[in-house]
Amino acid sequence: MRVGLISDIHANRVALDAVLDDMPRVDRLLCAGDVVGYNPWPADCLETVRKRGIPTVMGNHDRAVASDTAFRFNAMAKAGVEHARRELSDEQLEWLAGLPEERTELDGKVKLVHGHPENPDHYTYPEEFGPDLLDEEELLVLGHTHVQVHEVYEEGIVCNPGSVGQPRDGDPRGAYAVVDLDDRTVEERRVEYDIERVIDAVEEAGLPGRIGARLREGQ
Repeated sequence: MRVGLISDIHANRVALDAVLDDMPRVDRLLCAGDVVGYNPWPADCLETVRKRGIPTVMGNHDRAVASDTAFRFNAMAKAGVEHARRELSDEQLEWLAGLPEERTELDGKVKLVHGHPENPDHYTYPEEFGPDLLDEEELLVLGHTHVQVHEVYEEGIVCNPGSVGQPRDGDPRGAYAVVDLDDRTVEERRVEYDIERVIDAVEEAGLPGRIGARLREGQ
């Protein structure tokens, strides 16, 4: 059983298309949240996830857009939330609001969360990884940090596939992962995409320029 993992798309359609085009054949594709936020194409990314029927959990940006609350966000994040609110239809906002904060897939073998199993908004960085994060599942998938990392323990696998649309681990390429549950192996994958196209679209949408410029740095 091969499972493709994506997370933190953040309305970056160009990166999402590149990742999906690059992804090898998998049995299931799962998303650890934050479909929207920051970048110019929230509706396109949401529709791609929805129409493909990709099981997804609610990220903090998804929640902020769905509930129209971004009071703790910085200027870039707030601008992305406001842009998404303008771009999404009522039906799309309703879909976003209906995302769960946690879900299990493949008969309980895989658990999806955004930040941490006990707190969806907690940033679980690599140094916090450990078998104690696992419950009964064979694979725990989380996102939120935009840092691609995984660990394989006797108890199971903990994996952050990294960010599709806004990596923050020093590698500007779109990130995702493929997990083989039978072999207990994880392949961390990266794919190049047209960052300059995104930067131009950020400017055209009237979003803060730093949203696009930081993509060159992977930060």
